Parts: sequence; C-alpha cells; structure tokens
Amino acid sequence: MKKVLFVFLVLALSIGIFAAKYPTKPVTIICPWGAGGGTDRLARFLADQLSKELGKPFVVVNRTGGGGAVGHAAGAYAKPDGYTLTLVTLEIATMHWLGLTTLTYDDFDYIAQLNVDPAGVIVKADASWNSVTELLVDIAMNPGKLLFSGSGAGTIWDLSRIGMLNAVGIPPDYVIWSPTKGAAPSIVELLGGHVDVITCSIPEAWPQIAAGQLKALAIMSDERDPRFPDIPTLKEQGINWSSGTWRGVAVPKGTPDDVKTILGNAIQKIYNSDAFKDFMNKNGFGMTYKNSKEFYNFVKEQDKVWKAVLELGGYIH
Repeated sequence: MKKVLFVFLVLALSIGIFAAKYPTKPVTIICPWGAGGGTDRLARFLADQLSKELGKPFVVVNRTGGGGAVGHAAGAYAKPDGYTLTLVTLEIATMHWLGLTTLTYDDFDYIAQLNVDPAGVIVKADASWNSVTELLVDIAMNPGKLLFSGSGAGTIWDLSRIGMLNAVGIPPDYVIWSPTKGAAPSIVELLGGHVDVITCSIPEAWPQIAAGQLKALAIMSDERDPRFPDIPTLKEQGINWSSGTWRGVAVPKGTPDDVKTILGNAIQKIYNSDAFKDFMNKNGFGMTYKNSKEFYNFVKEQDKVWKAVLELGGYIH
C-alpha cells in the first residue's frame, strides 16, 4: 500500500513540476484574421507581453480564410497541450450557423475575454435625426426608404442593425443593407451621401465624428463608453439591445487545467497593466475582462443570440 501511495505521490509531483515549468518551448497564438488588422494587432501585443511574463517566445501565426473558419479550426483541433492558443472572435458564434464550418464555440476551452467594441449608429452631421428614436420613427413610417451600411452582409455590423430594429418591432427589410468590405469604405459611402446610416464601432468613425463630418446617435453598449461620454446608449433611449464584436483567448478542448491556470493568471496580469491599457486606448479597442467561466458562458449565450438574429435577417432558415 505504501508503495502504491509513493508511486501516486511521484506522479502528482511530476505533473506539478511539468505544469510549473510551462511553457518549456515556444507557444503559437493563432490569429484567424489577416496581418495588420485589429485582431492581429491585439494578438501580437499579447504575444509580446506573454513572452515577457512567461519567459518563452509566443509567436503569432495568421491562419486566414473561410470567414474566420480556417484559423478557428486550426486552433481548436491543435494538440491540447497549451502550446497553441487562439485569439477567438465573435465569428465563433456565427460562422457555423452560416454553414462555413462544423466547428462551434464548444470545441474550445476559454481562458479570458479581453475586448469588446460596441456598434454605433452613425449619420452625417447635417442629417435631420438628432436621436436614434427619431431615426427609428422615420424607418417605421417609410419602409424601404433608407440605406444602411457598415460591413458585409451577415457580419457583425449588419447583425447589429437587425437586432436594433427587431428590438423595437421593425422588420429588418424596412431598411436596405448596402454591403461593403468594412467600416472604412462604408464611412466613405456615408460621407458621399450614398447611404443614410452606418453601424460600426465608434472608434472606426471617430476621426470624422471629431471633425464634425458625422454624428453618432447611439452606442449599442450596456453603459456609456467613458471615451465618448456624450454618446447615449440604446438602452437609455428605451431600446433593449446591445451588440458589438469581441476578442479573447481560447485553447483546444482538454488542455490541462494547470496550464490553463498559468495562462489565465498571466493574461489577467497583462490586462491589468498600464501597458495594456495604453495599447488598447491607442488602438481604440474597448476593454472588457471575463475569466474562463464567465467567457465560456458569454460565448454560449452569444451563440443563441446570433442564431436568432441571423434567422431574422434571412441568412439561415
């Protein structure tokens, strides 16, 4: 009996020593989106900070394609040993509903959420609407009159406007969605008078808002953003809807708990650092932290929310 206990003790100590030494070699962070974009910039900053914190190189690898499906799948199906992390994005809760992949949120273990960028409702500075309520009344009274833009069809800024309209009982097809490749070309369309409203994050349009060319009627967050304190939330205006894109760190399902704890502690320390706050502010990224359990529950709920919105928009049946 003593011999058996001794063997178990040795095994337990060996596992503990292994976990304590993690990482013992370079770690890959998979970014499902292209180099230079917001997710890539966050991934590279995080890799640099984790390298300093844990003493081994953390290297970003961009695995793009399939509307995020390629990179997310590469991360989810990697060996669950802690040496492959993924900077997961909102698309993990939408792309399987769109038929882009069989991968779902439940194929990952979650470490921490780091970011959320709420959608804004933005119009030209000389537009007649001075509140989102005035805009929504116009939409309800004049179906098919207004053009919205912000991103591609079925992507987050499109889904944000669908959810907003649904929250006040307006069918999504009461406005026309004019798809673009992202916020930047949508802003150009708005400035040129080719569309009437855009939904995108406030930081993406802030230069034009600050210059007096555009105005933000609302932000789709639970509370006002302290960086933009004059922009009211939808909820303040009686519309029970919040929406935005987000990013966080996940690992393959079955990664050892001790390794996840080491990563979680390191990432939380980085999140609370002045360097992280400065980086996020400089890039216009909203900061939101959720721990492993909170992040998992959030993504699980997001999966249900976006399925319903995609159905409302006619993207899935």
